Amino acid sequence: MVDYHAANNQPSAGGVQTYMEQENDWDRDLLLDPAWEKQQRKTFTAWCNSHLRKAGTQIENIEEDFRDGLKLMLLLEVISGERLPKPERGKMRVHKINNVNKALDFIASKGVKLVSIGAEEIVDGNAKMTLGMIWTIILRFAIQDISVEETSAKEGLLLWCQRKTAPYKNVNVQNFHISWKDGLAFNALIHRHRPDLIDYDSLRKDDPVTNLNNAFEVAEKHLDIPKMLDAEDIVGTLRPDEKAIMTYVSCFYHAFSGAQKAETAANRICKVLAVNQENEQMMEDYEKLASDLLEWIRRTIPWLENRTQEKTVNDMQAKQEDFRDYRCVHKPPKVQEKCQLEISFNTLQTKLRLSNRPAFMPSEGRMVSDINGAWHTLEGAEKGYEEWILSEIRRLERLEHLAEKFHQKAAIHESWTDGKEAMLTQKDYETSTLSEVKALLRKHEAFESDLAAHQDRVEQIAAIAQELNELDYYDSASVNARCQKICDQWDVLGALTQSRKESLERTEKQLESIDELYLEYAKRAAPFNNWMEGAMEDLQDMFIVHNIEEIQGLITAHEQFKSTLAEANKEREAIQSIQAEVQKIAHSNGIKLSGGNPYTTITPESIDSKWEKAMDMVPQRDNALQDELNKQNSNDTLRAKFATQANTVGAYIQAKMEEIGRISIEMNGTLEDQLTSLKEYQQNIMSYMPEINTLEGYHQLIQEALIFDNQYTSYTMEHLRVGWEQLLTTIARTINEVENQILTRDAKGISQEQLYEYRASFNHFDKDHSGALQAEEFKACLISLGYDVENDKQKRSGQMVSDDFRALLISTGNSLGDSEFARIMGIVDPNGSGAVTFQAFIDFMSRETTDTDTADQVIASFKILAADKNFITAEELRRELPPDQAEYCIARMAPYTGPDAAPGALDYMSFSTALYGESDL
Repeated sequence: MVDYHAANNQPSAGGVQTYMEQENDWDRDLLLDPAWEKQQRKTFTAWCNSHLRKAGTQIENIEEDFRDGLKLMLLLEVISGERLPKPERGKMRVHKINNVNKALDFIASKGVKLVSIGAEEIVDGNAKMTLGMIWTIILRFAIQDISVEETSAKEGLLLWCQRKTAPYKNVNVQNFHISWKDGLAFNALIHRHRPDLIDYDSLRKDDPVTNLNNAFEVAEKHLDIPKMLDAEDIVGTLRPDEKAIMTYVSCFYHAFSGAQKAETAANRICKVLAVNQENEQMMEDYEKLASDLLEWIRRTIPWLENRTQEKTVNDMQAKQEDFRDYRCVHKPPKVQEKCQLEISFNTLQTKLRLSNRPAFMPSEGRMVSDINGAWHTLEGAEKGYEEWILSEIRRLERLEHLAEKFHQKAAIHESWTDGKEAMLTQKDYETSTLSEVKALLRKHEAFESDLAAHQDRVEQIAAIAQELNELDYYDSASVNARCQKICDQWDVLGALTQSRKESLERTEKQLESIDELYLEYAKRAAPFNNWMEGAMEDLQDMFIVHNIEEIQGLITAHEQFKSTLAEANKEREAIQSIQAEVQKIAHSNGIKLSGGNPYTTITPESIDSKWEKAMDMVPQRDNALQDELNKQNSNDTLRAKFATQANTVGAYIQAKMEEIGRISIEMNGTLEDQLTSLKEYQQNIMSYMPEINTLEGYHQLIQEALIFDNQYTSYTMEHLRVGWEQLLTTIARTINEVENQILTRDAKGISQEQLYEYRASFNHFDKDHSGALQAEEFKACLISLGYDVENDKQKRSGQMVSDDFRALLISTGNSLGDSEFARIMGIVDPNGSGAVTFQAFIDFMSRETTDTDTADQVIASFKILAADKNFITAEELRRELPPDQAEYCIARMAPYTGPDAAPGALDYMSFSTALYGESDL
């Protein structure tokens, strides 16, 4: 029977906790599957009995026999080799609960976190909780301490199975469920270690029941592994229960745990080759990711630099929507790729340094600095493109407003000039009486007043046309043609007006009678009529404003206009009273008036009609201005919302940037604790993402509302996006630095205390908290750790150096003079930047104080596989190494040419030397 006592060395509480958090994949809902529950019941019961029989007892029903806690405590004593507190022998429920609690407390003392498993549930015979508890015990005492090539627990057990079954046909172990269903994997494990017990070639893949029964019976009979599953249960289930299979397979692992010397040597070689293969794959991945990212940037920048103008605001807003889609959909994944690229590059360099490999130099143009430069160019193009879009929207909005205003004023003017040329060219005064001529003259004077009043409108039309030309309006040709026609017509009207005036003045001397009242009416009605037309035009005039002050200015002007209406109404009544006086005189004197006023075409009815229209327009103008005021108030509220959120987000980003700067310097505890804290900190920061999305929503609403300024905040969305991206990148880099320190510590065997000492010394001399030491600071730091520059002697401040490190110092002359310090700087600062990062500092100290795999060790391992020969054959490599790594060696090993060479001999010595470079020789 397998002895688990040797696997019960107490690990640190942190290590156990970390393992159990990673491996505690117990999902109680899965027990609802009757087939899985049946398999677990049988497997777990057999596993428990395999240990309880050492104490002369066993269980029949797993949820019933553990209810009083007695056999549960006995089970834990057997598998742990330790004594538990004395159980209570009473039959009451409280005695049972106390016994189970003692067992659960003992499990927890081993660093196991029991999630949702309580003593009451075990005492009540809860099958799900009982099976979960037994699985937790199996994980801790049977699986946790399994370690294969730096992997442990489930991953280690799976790797062990893959290594052992790799040479067998029809066996491909990828998991702990369907990979074992045909029974060949169980038979392969037995055959690999005890080929005398299994005739593997006689097994057939299409007969899983026979295969499974054969393996189970052989294991029970010859290996003392009890039968824990029925072949029919496994074959009859679509997917066998993973925990049952893992429990069964772990018994095989412990039964065959004695590794041979050749296997150890093969593992060493596999480890070295795996490092090379992994590094090569990471280099290929970096090159591809860098190429793809640079290609995306190269394709995106021309699009951002395109300044093709559109004709309408809607077309430009469509471009703006495309740009917003690029910012929100297409760019964020690329930001993640850029961050991942830097992390992959740093991790690769760290792994290369830890394995004594040369530093990785990407292809030309694919350095991290090249990518950062291209990214900076991309962001500059983004900023320019966004500013151009906004300016184009403003320009087109202004153009559309001016064009509409131009056509409105042009239409009013053309309507007014319609028929004026015919009126000015008629010869009616030649056959008119004196009074009629005088009336024509006065009428002409009124027309001249009207003409002069329209001069301002013509000038406005010309000014608007000129502005449209200056702003490059797309339909400037038609605007210019219409403006030119109006100006030409205006010149003709001026000439015709002057000509008619001269004709009437020549005739006036012959005419004496004039109707003063008609004349006075005409003189007062014309400007009043023009005033009403101007007022109506102003009341219909379109307006565009961007803030509350502008709309309030329009409202104030409108209120001033309304304040003049009472005076204007008095003028209207005065004008109408003139016409009434005419009617009164004519009626009093029996005069029959023929036609209307000879001096004007403006009738009292038209004045009243226009007055009523103007009065109807006043409330309409009130409503339009009030609507615009409400809109601007809404826009101002939107500005305030954005500003409040932006100020909060900006302060948050600034505070977190300062905080992560302090955290990277002031972190304490184990590296795993630091890494956990940093990841929790990263999750905390990512939980703030809804606030960023809220701000993006406000920003989108502001852009849709065409708001171009915000007096409530100095932050822009662009600044906050860049700050947020920098914050995420900084925390990712800090996490990567701690991960690399863990890699260094685990690879070099540096103790936690040494890391604390190195970090404390590094931080002490990093006066500016920049995360790097200048040359003099680095030199002082070395002295603080044991280098005595003045006396050329090696010392250790507060802690003795290792014997290997002391020997290294003696071999270098016990001196840290200029040449020696220059050599060290060449190691920690190969680029000559003049600064030493903490990671480079750790790499140097670990290289000086610890031992690593060397070419000599790899040569010795190959020699073991080659049975002490100076060469090795392809057959021996394929027998001892996994297929992919065996072929890797065969493809790279040169033929052996020594005097004792045999056919097919390969030179493993030169191959091992090449892995580490000439320096290790």
